[in-house]
Amino acid sequence: MKLVVQRVSQAKVTRVSDGVVTGEIGNGLFVLVGFKKGDSEKDVEVLAGKLSKLRVMSDKEDKMNLSIGDVSGEMLVVSQFTLYADTSSGNRPSFIGAEEPEKAKKLYNIFIEKLKSEKIKVQTGSFGDYMLIDATLDGPVTILY
Repeated sequence: MKLVVQRVSQAKVTRVSDGVVTGEIGNGLFVLVGFKKGDSEKDVEVLAGKLSKLRVMSDKEDKMNLSIGDVSGEMLVVSQFTLYADTSSGNRPSFIGAEEPEKAKKLYNIFIEKLKSEKIKVQTGSFGDYMLIDATLDGPVTILY
């Protein structure tokens, strides 16, 4: 399982097929999540727990010292199978290491529910759909898990 976590002042995801905005946040974290073959519910629970406590939000002295919950921030979580692109041979990436869509969707939904159980306000993308993402990075702060 991989996460790309970016601190944002705003972020929005729009599904291309119908123009519907599926998720939109203000101050918070924009999170891309990818699942590889063999990832488990335990992996999801561990990373959701770490993410919910990640201290990258600014305190009064502008130091990264607070978690998303400390600042009443939000998360926008988008599934991103391309995080498991293998570019080791040729110029066209292979995605053979990415989890199958049905299992990945199940893990994605568990991830979202675990974050919500941590009292975090969570918005989502549209799993498996082509989306447009608009985000204003804050910092910039980008953390890889």
